Amino acid sequence: MIVRLVLSLSLSVLFSGETAFVACADVAGSLTIAGNGPELTAIEPLARAFEKANPRAYLDILWDADSKPAELVKSGQAQIAVAGTATPELLAMPIAWDGIGMLVHLSNFTKEVTKQQVADIFSGKITLWSEVGGPETKILVIDRPRNQNIRDAFESQLGIAGKVTGAAKLIGSDEQAVKTVVGTLPPLSAITYLSLSQGLSVVSAGVPVRLLPVDKIEPEGPTVKDGRYPLRRPILLLSKKEPHPLAEAFTQFALSPTGQQLIAETYIPIKER
Repeated sequence: MIVRLVLSLSLSVLFSGETAFVACADVAGSLTIAGNGPELTAIEPLARAFEKANPRAYLDILWDADSKPAELVKSGQAQIAVAGTATPELLAMPIAWDGIGMLVHLSNFTKEVTKQQVADIFSGKITLWSEVGGPETKILVIDRPRNQNIRDAFESQLGIAGKVTGAAKLIGSDEQAVKTVVGTLPPLSAITYLSLSQGLSVVSAGVPVRLLPVDKIEPEGPTVKDGRYPLRRPILLLSKKEPHPLAEAFTQFALSPTGQQLIAETYIPIKER
């Protein structure tokens, strides 16, 4: 199902006294932003704030889990696509970082994994937790759908594109993936990957799960931002190479102090604030 959101100019966004709206008198017209992943939670308030700063601009958000946002930009149905990997034919502007968290049950006493071990787990080369210092239980691999940005980045960084074990269980939503990790019997066995912001959120909420360190680095905002944590992906705005004033204005807004402050509520800003 396509969720089409026409953002209202009457909606307001609160900011601290240190930030202000970035407005341009000549910014006007309509802009369509397409996406299919969890980035909607950051893009929607960003678009609302842009409209408030530029009252003559109208933003449409097309968010469909089964869509191909980059293709919508190529065909002219959208001017900006939100993605986690670049497309050769389009300009790619990074606006944030997202860590990729490795989620297991809280009772799983595996201390940590290496990046190579993660690749071996998801490709089926490692099938027991005891092979990585954990319990004597089989590993249940929970994979994510092909249409989600995070899966492309995950497979690409690990060099396992097209090599995920056929024994993996495919689960779409983060919520259901977390529930499966919590409810799998024995509870030590399941592992999945998800946006770090979502992973940290469920851990802080007291859900009985934990995030594994990778290559001895804890999955945290600062370690993702400076590149020490090895599993991360950029949040990219893709647009055509031909200039489009409104698309350029929105991209600059996303990179402004106001935009980066909004993005920081969900993801890791790419610029110092």
